[in-house]
Amino acid sequence: MTRALMLQGTGSDVGKTVLVAGLCRVARNRGLSVRPFKPQNMSNNAAVADIPGEAMGGEIGRAQWLQALACGVPPSVHMNPVLLKPQSDVGAQVVVQGKMRGEAQARDYQTRKAELMDAVMDSWTRLKDGADLIIVEGAGSPAEINLRDRDIANMGFATKADVPVVLVGDIDRGGVIAAVAGTHLILPEDDRRMIAGYLINKFRGDLSLFDDGLEAITRFTGWRSFGVVPWLREAALLPSEDSVVLERAVSEAGPACKVAVPMLSRIANFDDLDPLRAEAGVDVVFVPPGRPLPADASLVVIPGSKATIADLAMFRDNGWDRDLAAHRRRGGRVVGICGGYQMLGRVVRDPHGVEGTVREADGLGMLDVETVLEPDKTVRNVAARSLVFDEDMSGYEIHLGRTTGTDTLRPVLTIDGVPDGASSPDGRVWGTYLHGAFGADGFRRRFLADLGLATGGGNYRQGVETALDAIAEHLERHLDVDALLAAAR
Repeated sequence: MTRALMLQGTGSDVGKTVLVAGLCRVARNRGLSVRPFKPQNMSNNAAVADIPGEAMGGEIGRAQWLQALACGVPPSVHMNPVLLKPQSDVGAQVVVQGKMRGEAQARDYQTRKAELMDAVMDSWTRLKDGADLIIVEGAGSPAEINLRDRDIANMGFATKADVPVVLVGDIDRGGVIAAVAGTHLILPEDDRRMIAGYLINKFRGDLSLFDDGLEAITRFTGWRSFGVVPWLREAALLPSEDSVVLERAVSEAGPACKVAVPMLSRIANFDDLDPLRAEAGVDVVFVPPGRPLPADASLVVIPGSKATIADLAMFRDNGWDRDLAAHRRRGGRVVGICGGYQMLGRVVRDPHGVEGTVREADGLGMLDVETVLEPDKTVRNVAARSLVFDEDMSGYEIHLGRTTGTDTLRPVLTIDGVPDGASSPDGRVWGTYLHGAFGADGFRRRFLADLGLATGGGNYRQGVETALDAIAEHLERHLDVDALLAAAR
């Protein structure tokens, strides 16, 4: 029989994703067949999972792609059956078992959760087949009792699937004793009984200094402690999912190569930049609204967007269009990925209202192309090849839209043998629909050399694997892993 254990947090961004990935690697190292599962995720950083027998793949949260890597298994749409991709402050695209199922406003979505639970439980049943252990990641906090009656992400799932819960508290943000004890206080008794214990994450310094804190939490709650996890520096080497990390990625450093990335309001798949961030001598600066694009940047990358037309308006409202034009006049390079590629063109049209009521918007005019947004979404893993550097690449496509125009006669790469993207006559501005381009070591090395940085091009994927191994070693050392596995049922 498949056993399962669920990690829920006292709040968002307590480190559940990394802990689940690390525990998945621990279980794999112990010879178990392990799978990750997240009933509901909210993120515009999506990955593609192949669907057997279908030309198109399905979308899952990037975190579950990483966790599948930690397990040593291919990602599956059933690892994240419900994915919400925010398009506005009050609405999101709803992806169910990898396929787009329309859009929902926040208030309306609450009424759909009951029907989505059927998809969650169907995926849960499918994922258990052949697995010794499933490690489940919650979302947000079980203490959001105002949402409990329609919850599918935390205790709503845990009670229905009878999965024991370990509560994760983040000591780095402060107030962790109150956070854990407060969660115990306000949980209904049936939910409280699901909790097998707790662990503390992100501790800096001498772990023994929190012994009294552990005693206090156990005294208030009656829950056992599974241990204290130190600050995991290796987590910075893993692909990013939550946009919360961008608030901490604003840098003032000045190494050999500065890459500026505007923080669009609906930024998507910004983990495309992670391989560049991992390079010595490269400073990837995520520029928040209200700040200009840095004048000393060698490269500006306009990332993906879940709402291209709205983010074009936001780009101009911040004056980034003027900054980008000045960057171009100085001879700087510009790369657009997916939505960013669309923004670099002359115009973006939305005749079907895919993104909203605005049916047309002027682009930034740096590429002689135009984009028409279409209802059918392209979702697939692909093989690619750089035409500029003659290097093999791989990645994935997730986009709505078709881009045409004169500059597409100068494609930057091929995707499954078909030309993709466009470039300016001088080659200093280009765009592509390929996500994951910078993850190709040979391409990244040649690209950075073209920017004047001769030291780039390490093995990025191996760096991720090494980081997962190191995190697993830390968890083996600092958590009572035997007790955690024994708690699973």
